[in-house]
Amino acid sequence: MLAYDHASRATKGARDYQEDSSAFWPPLDRAAGSADVPPTANNTRLVAVLADGMGGHTAGALASRMVCDSFISAYAGLNGARPERLLKSLSAANDSIAAQVQANPMLAGMGTTLVAAVFTHEGVEWVSVGDSPLLLFRRGEIALLNEDHSLAPELDRLASIGKITPEQAKADPRRHMLRSAVTGDELDLVDISRKPLVLEKGDYVILASDGLHTLETTEVQRIISAYADDGAEAVANALVRAVENMRDPHQDNTTVLAVRPLS
Repeated sequence: MLAYDHASRATKGARDYQEDSSAFWPPLDRAAGSADVPPTANNTRLVAVLADGMGGHTAGALASRMVCDSFISAYAGLNGARPERLLKSLSAANDSIAAQVQANPMLAGMGTTLVAAVFTHEGVEWVSVGDSPLLLFRRGEIALLNEDHSLAPELDRLASIGKITPEQAKADPRRHMLRSAVTGDELDLVDISRKPLVLEKGDYVILASDGLHTLETTEVQRIISAYADDGAEAVANALVRAVENMRDPHQDNTTVLAVRPLS
C-alpha cells in the first residue's frame, strides 16, 4: 500500500516570535491498509496542516495553533466524502477562532491562513484559505496547486494588461494583504479540491507559509531537485536553510512541510 514520507522545518526568520504552526496526523488505526484492514474511500494515510497566524505575537501564535488542532480534531471525527470532511473541518477551525474571540474580546482581529492536505492511496486533496502555498514538485518543475487569496494575483493581473508595470506590482505594499483568512467571521474565499490529484514516484508536495516566497521559484525547484533522493526531511531542511541564508533583514517566519509518496 502507498505510504508517505513526511517532515517539517520552521524558522522565525528576522522576527523574535513564531506565528506559524503546523501538524501531521496519521490514521487513528495505524494498521489501516494492512492485510487485515482493507483500504476504503476514507482510508487516510496522512493529514498535513499549516497555519500562518496574524494579529500580533500572542494572538497570531494562538490562532495558528488553535486552527491546526481544531482542524485535525474535526477531521479525525468525520466520515464521508473527503471534500465535505475538509470543508467541515475548516468550518470547525474557523468556529474555534470565533469562540476564542467571544471569550476574550481583547483578541479581536486574530486570525490565520490555513492550508490542509489529505493524502490517501488515491493521491492528495486539499482545502486552503489565505496565501500559504501548496506546491507540487514533479520532474524538476513546480506548480502551485491552491489559490492565492492575497492581492498579489490581482496586482499581477493589472500588470499583465498594462495598467501598472511589473515593477510596480512587485513593489506594491498591498501585495501581501489578504482577501480571505480564518478569523471566525464568514470565509470570503475558500479553495477546495474536488477530486484527488494522483501522485507519481518522485513527486513532492510542499505546504509552506509565505515566508518561502523569499526564494525564487527556480531556486525552490533547484533545491528540491538536489535533495529529492534524500527524502522529505532533507528537502524541508534545505528549503528553510536557503531562506535563512538569504539573510533578509525583514524575513518573515517560514515553515515548510514536505511530503512524498513511497512506492
